[in-house]
Amino acid sequence: MSSDESEKLVIEHKAYARAGLLGNPSDVYYGRTMSFSIGNFWASVRLQPSKDLVILPHPTHDLVQFDSLPHMVNRLQTEGYYGGVRLLMAICKIFHNYCKDNNLSLHEGNFSLSYDTNIPRQTGLSGSSAIVCAALSCLLDFYDVRHLIKVEVRPNLILNAEKELGIVAGLQDRVAQVYGGLVYMDFSKKYMEDLGHGIYTPMDIGLLPPLHLIYAENPSDSGKVHSTVRQRWLDGDKFIISSMEEVAKIALVGQKALLDKDYAKFASLMNHNFDLRRQMFGDDALGTLNIEMVEVARRVGAASKFTGSGGAVVVFCPEGPSQVKLLEAACKKSGFVIQPVEVMPSFLNEIDLETLSSK
Repeated sequence: MSSDESEKLVIEHKAYARAGLLGNPSDVYYGRTMSFSIGNFWASVRLQPSKDLVILPHPTHDLVQFDSLPHMVNRLQTEGYYGGVRLLMAICKIFHNYCKDNNLSLHEGNFSLSYDTNIPRQTGLSGSSAIVCAALSCLLDFYDVRHLIKVEVRPNLILNAEKELGIVAGLQDRVAQVYGGLVYMDFSKKYMEDLGHGIYTPMDIGLLPPLHLIYAENPSDSGKVHSTVRQRWLDGDKFIISSMEEVAKIALVGQKALLDKDYAKFASLMNHNFDLRRQMFGDDALGTLNIEMVEVARRVGAASKFTGSGGAVVVFCPEGPSQVKLLEAACKKSGFVIQPVEVMPSFLNEIDLETLSSK
């Protein structure tokens, strides 16, 4: 195959950052959540047919050549040791094994995978899973199995690829990235045990009020925050169990508030969600910088909570543009980045939707 011919067969997909709107982190505790896709940031993956199977390192995120030893050390301190190559490899393995286990035959033929991303690192915006999600979409099309792998199952494949690499996470982020738009999710124990996944209900993005995103240029690591709470929950700690049930209920009540366009109620639920998280996890686990991002919004009367486990905050200004101006000034003073949120509509095409309706 000539390079011109293979160029014509290139498959490219994007997956967007996501924000946990209500109910997080109850997705890993048989709870309920509501999340949406953020158009401000995305990862893209490009698959091109090739003679050998090649996972191409990113020129910036998978840097292996440096100007000097101090340059390398500084780079590792700010960016960490891991780029996206390991994520692409992991989803290839999980995808292959899933197809094999489910008797889905894959044609022979190799490809080159490359990626790019503008999702800020360690901001709790699901940058890693965006790369995996976009890669999975490419594999579904390259092997022509999109119609054979149900939409509800795809977030599990993405999560399993990340688990391969020791990434601690739940399903909600991957659901939001697979579905796009605004999604209400029920992870009740019965569904998780009977189906292996939750019940996912897309909602009209027009129900959302204007939202803003606040994040720090030098954020914390989002992978360390769940630790003690998870163990306490497993150990039957009554406070953690009841608090997590209350967090899950916030998403249920929040769904009704949005449907009723009761934005005062919606604002109070956002604040309550963060307050419960803070009570369970404690300030040391959440981090001073992360708490300050929430507080900077609250000081101007806005509602705010984490998008994930820290690093970024989703904010609603119920009083409108004048309150947004106050928030922008406060963020500038505190050194935080603030952006209006662009909510992406659903990504599902006709083939995807057919897999949803089939049992």
